[in-house]
Amino acid sequence: MTLSERVAYLKGLAEGLAIDENKPEAKIINCMIDILDDIALSVMDLEDKVAVIGEQLDEVDQDLADVEDIIYDDEDDDCDCDCDCDCCEDETFEIVCPNCGEEIYVDEEILEDGSIECPNCGEKLEFEFDIDCDCDCCDED
Repeated sequence: MTLSERVAYLKGLAEGLAIDENKPEAKIINCMIDILDDIALSVMDLEDKVAVIGEQLDEVDQDLADVEDIIYDDEDDDCDCDCDCDCCEDETFEIVCPNCGEEIYVDEEILEDGSIECPNCGEKLEFEFDIDCDCDCCDED
């Protein structure tokens, strides 16, 4: 039952009491019911406005997500070349420690350092790698 329905029910109960309208008690009860009715209408208006604001906020949130996709997706491309190869994307590599068998995930920067200690057993792991890419942007002389 909504708030305005409850106020209407209360108004019906008060009318059912058949109180003489000239008595002070009837005037007070009628005044309170009128105030409750005004409050119920105000609350309904506020609920409608909050619903509209919520819909607008959802639209703004979606628009912001679209803008973030446009802005931040461009920042993920650190490569200045215009090729369509995958050579310029940041990658994570899985390495298995030959000593303990622990799977270690490293990025290209760690590989370029040439070595890392296994976080499980402390064994020094050394890396040598070559970039296999046919594009002009990755040619190393």
